[in-house]
Amino acid sequence: MRQYLDLVERVLENGVRKENRTGTDTISSFAEFYKVDLAEGFPLLTTKKVYFRSVIYELLWYLRGEDHVRWLRDEKDVHIWDAWADEDGYVGPIYPVLWRRFPSLKKKEGGTYSPQGSNEQAEWRYDEFDQVARAIEMIKTNPNSRRIVVSTWHPAMLDEMRLPPCHIMYIFNVADGKLNCHLTQRSGDIALGIPFNLACYSALTLAIANETGLKPGTFAHTIVDAHIYENHIDGLREQLKREPGKLPELEISKKPVDELTFEDFKLKNYDPQPVIKFPVAV
Repeated sequence: MRQYLDLVERVLENGVRKENRTGTDTISSFAEFYKVDLAEGFPLLTTKKVYFRSVIYELLWYLRGEDHVRWLRDEKDVHIWDAWADEDGYVGPIYPVLWRRFPSLKKKEGGTYSPQGSNEQAEWRYDEFDQVARAIEMIKTNPNSRRIVVSTWHPAMLDEMRLPPCHIMYIFNVADGKLNCHLTQRSGDIALGIPFNLACYSALTLAIANETGLKPGTFAHTIVDAHIYENHIDGLREQLKREPGKLPELEISKKPVDELTFEDFKLKNYDPQPVIKFPVAV
């Protein structure tokens, strides 16, 4: 996919060296952006093999709303989150929880809001909010809304997370009968993370388009700190030498997102070039 290779080239040419928490320096570029037309094919990179099975199981795990990786690791033999899980598989309230069970406060029955500093006591109860279900409902009932937003950034809970979310917000937009999605990412590992993020959110957009009766539109992606780890540079330079092939097709069963299983995702005509291995910076 040419947009991805262009991103790699821009960061290598224009990025600056930065230290970070992992101990492996990066070449970092601020506020990178690209977009792809999902009608042209499923954006799974062809200049290296991307493990489609792991991409889809990660998406299905996000949709489960769990705070651990046991289903992903033990039942599905997918280990992409193991490095951030504790010995019991716990990762904390990250993407699955924030997508499906976002912690919130609601007024109790008959409760009133009291301004800060007031002597009156506001009556609140803790609750959980399903952002994905709400987004789908809005797409169906109010598609022109500019508020179809799913947020995965909860500042008060960062200390409870094994890894604070990198992709912090996605917004759906409906135009001309097509479903578009924009993903904002605070931090993006270009060699390892971005290919997965691109494929995962594109698959989510296609699945929701199916459920809501829309055509696939554009996937757009903003990465605030787009970076290449220094031990990934050689592998990415090798990838830049490869010519992108034709994008594969992804067929998804027309059923509600919550009913989808891995078998409902059919990848067709995927012919990637060989794997390029990159070490994970934890």
